[in-house]
Amino acid sequence: MMKRTVLTTLALGMLLTGGPLTPVRSVFADAMLADFDYPHEVGTFEFTSQGQKMAMAYMDIPPSGAGNGGTVVLLHGKNFCGATWESVIQPLTLAGYRVVVPDQVGFCKSTKPAAYQFGLHQLAANTHALLEQAGVRDPIVMGHSMGGMLAMRYALMYPNQTSALVLVNPIGLEDWKAKGVPVTTVDQLYQGELKTNAEGIKRYQLNTYYAGEWRSDYDRWVEMLAGMYKGDDGDLVAWNQALTSDMVFMQPVVHELQNIQVPTLLMIGERDNTAIGKDRAPEDVAARLGNYKELARETANRIPGARLVTFPNLGHSPQVQAPEEFNAALLENLGQVSARE
Repeated sequence: MMKRTVLTTLALGMLLTGGPLTPVRSVFADAMLADFDYPHEVGTFEFTSQGQKMAMAYMDIPPSGAGNGGTVVLLHGKNFCGATWESVIQPLTLAGYRVVVPDQVGFCKSTKPAAYQFGLHQLAANTHALLEQAGVRDPIVMGHSMGGMLAMRYALMYPNQTSALVLVNPIGLEDWKAKGVPVTTVDQLYQGELKTNAEGIKRYQLNTYYAGEWRSDYDRWVEMLAGMYKGDDGDLVAWNQALTSDMVFMQPVVHELQNIQVPTLLMIGERDNTAIGKDRAPEDVAARLGNYKELARETANRIPGARLVTFPNLGHSPQVQAPEEFNAALLENLGQVSARE
């Protein structure tokens, strides 16, 4: 039976914004998001990886009308799911694209293994296998947050099978460890993940994803994430989150940006301040991390021929925070990113 818990963020909201926020009700409590509706039908890709049977959930949405022959693959971030792309899917299908949206192993509606060697290269290989099974050739790979790191790795691994790359506030644009963030163990990360609750999620998202301004429609994404931790297998969710936190910290892609060979579009909310491990870094180090206004330009200069679009007033999740503005910019610039002949 689904657990129903009410977690109050009223005091937190007053502290952060000077006024009350609507409390978040964690009405979902299932590690596989069985009770959380996705915007389109969810299929399952079954495969074997590292000697284990795996299942990747994914949405596969056809284009409206005849279509333009292109496919966009949307890769979610670490604190996100495929469903978080819901405001982007329809504009893409209306523009004629087929859209494929997977949940990666370890996340959301996909398998959460008790033991798995997580790597960006492994997740890229899993995604490639899914796309081959689905008959997708030469997709536009679009990733947000951790999904941006994964999209870059995918393009580096499969340059001749990627028609374009779209990066939405990707993490991994700086090497946090090299900049002074202390290394920690998976066990320590796991203990921290076990403390995850709706209040903490909302506090983090308010200041990082939405530039200090909260709307009630964001509550659904807090419910989604918090609900996985509240389910009977919440400890397994926490363990997978710890393993993937270690993955993104230890596998920066920033040192390989110049090797990306596919046409690239960068879409950056400049009020983002995401930096993995910033909370455990010395104060002087933390102050220098997550400066996306600078990171965006540095990254665009290093990726050959990259096109940069910025949103000065938006945070880490511009596609959620301002979907109309974001989608208009996406469609305008996507058409100008040269596709592979």
